[in-house]
Amino acid sequence: MELLMSHSLEIVEVAPRDGFQSIGAPIPTQEKIEIIEGLIDAGVPRVEIGSFVSPRAVPQMADMADIAAHFREEHRSRLSVLVPNVKGVDLALTSGLREVVYVFSISEAHNQNNVRCSVEQSIAGLADVISTISNDPDVSLRVDLATAFDCPFDGPVPFDDLQVAIGKVLDLAPNCEIALCDTTGWAPPFNVKKRFDAVMQMSEPQPQAWAFHGHDTYGMGVANAFAAYQSGVRVFDTSAAGLGGCPFAPGAAGNTATEDLVHAFRSPGPTTGIDLMKLLEIVDRISPIPEAVVASHLANVRRDRLRKVQNL
Repeated sequence: MELLMSHSLEIVEVAPRDGFQSIGAPIPTQEKIEIIEGLIDAGVPRVEIGSFVSPRAVPQMADMADIAAHFREEHRSRLSVLVPNVKGVDLALTSGLREVVYVFSISEAHNQNNVRCSVEQSIAGLADVISTISNDPDVSLRVDLATAFDCPFDGPVPFDDLQVAIGKVLDLAPNCEIALCDTTGWAPPFNVKKRFDAVMQMSEPQPQAWAFHGHDTYGMGVANAFAAYQSGVRVFDTSAAGLGGCPFAPGAAGNTATEDLVHAFRSPGPTTGIDLMKLLEIVDRISPIPEAVVASHLANVRRDRLRKVQNL
């Protein structure tokens, strides 16, 4: 337990992207902006504010440019945007954003379903993205490896496939942050730790930033985050109210709820810097959104009881 009391961790809030894209009914742009502002006010250190993708594929992201423009001068939190290709990078940079998240799947079947190309084509696309941002030292890159554990079409993903993909990413972008994504929420905690233990050795002796993106489909979201933490991971993607679920991964439920993980890592554990009660105010604002599926445990806990437990 000493390990769990020694280091801070960093939450990356993905509700404005992974969460909102799971909702079919258009959410007003101003409402999205106010929710993002509320998350920032609650002390969330990093927020993935959306994605520059085809509005035909993900209509909820059609207003991405307007949202990015609103937060152009925001400096309280690190803001990022997901991109599937160079066009998305160009749009992000034009909008003033300086953190981009490039995503591809380890599974061929999911990659074809998600970004309409092969894994090799996606890796070639990563090289193009790196070339595009190489002349701007202020732009940071993160690579999300979807289906790092399980594919909704083909089942368990072989570790060798993950290892090969990571090796290619490290060759192309040795300084980027790499996230292993449990896209379906299928992975059990021991599997999460085993894979992180193995892949984190691949970048040694050079330090590497690793992240975990979990879903709570089978109720393993918080447990899997703890397993990744035990491996040395300090960056975790979560979604306020537990919103989420990849629209291109049948059966995948919401992301691990931000408030659940913040509560799980409460004192005397590692610090997140997030005001839980302010965060829950945003959860309460998200909950009534049409088609929003709240998958959070803390959302249903009486606030007076929670304040007592949290000593707030």
